[in-house]
Amino acid sequence: MDRYTRHQLKHDDFQDKMDELQVFAEEHLKQIILVGVAVIVVAGAVWWIKGYYAHQEAAANTELQAAITTFHAYVGSSQEAAQMGAVASFPTANEKYQKALSQFSEVVKNYPHTKAAAYSLIQMGVCQSLLGNEKTAVKTLQDAGKDSDKEIASQARFALAGVLAKTGKTSEAANIYQDLAAHPTTMVPRATALLAMADVYRTTQPKRAREIYEQVQKEYGSDTVIADTLKQQLASLPE
Repeated sequence: MDRYTRHQLKHDDFQDKMDELQVFAEEHLKQIILVGVAVIVVAGAVWWIKGYYAHQEAAANTELQAAITTFHAYVGSSQEAAQMGAVASFPTANEKYQKALSQFSEVVKNYPHTKAAAYSLIQMGVCQSLLGNEKTAVKTLQDAGKDSDKEIASQARFALAGVLAKTGKTSEAANIYQDLAAHPTTMVPRATALLAMADVYRTTQPKRAREIYEQVQKEYGSDTVIADTLKQQLASLPE
């Protein structure tokens, strides 16, 4: 077989494959187009979802900040507030916390899948407790404590323990503080949980409170802030 013939065969073989590819493309053109469109749609959807959630988080954070401002607003006359440079003021604490509760509730309602909503749920429980609605506050904070984010859950449970202690459920509160101390987070460090637990026992079991303070002193005595706190707490502890 001469060189030309071999070259021609290779050329024909290549051409046959190209022809087959063209036929395949023509027969499956619609499917190929649909697949391509699907890829574009999926990519676009991912981009849209990311943008949507980023927008949701930003909007939720804005409303959360407004609620926090209300929560920390000055209580007193508008003239006094102006003299102190306060941004906002309310005649009574109840009015302030009612307004803050409403704002935190709106964040939870409008942006349910954001971190701002998770934090707002905790603040709702705090507001409910400050308004005297302890039973509702406990339920709200229990729900907030189920959050999959351990930082948020720890804050919710810390607040829950505070409400339980306030209502005289010392044992339940102490158990939560003990668990938080055993499983510390950035937002609720071990020392914070232990000090809170000691505070629960200050009136009813001062001996137990002293034991916890001394334990904290042993573990964190080198921390000047904690050392100062312990000094004050131990000095005022009933015998």
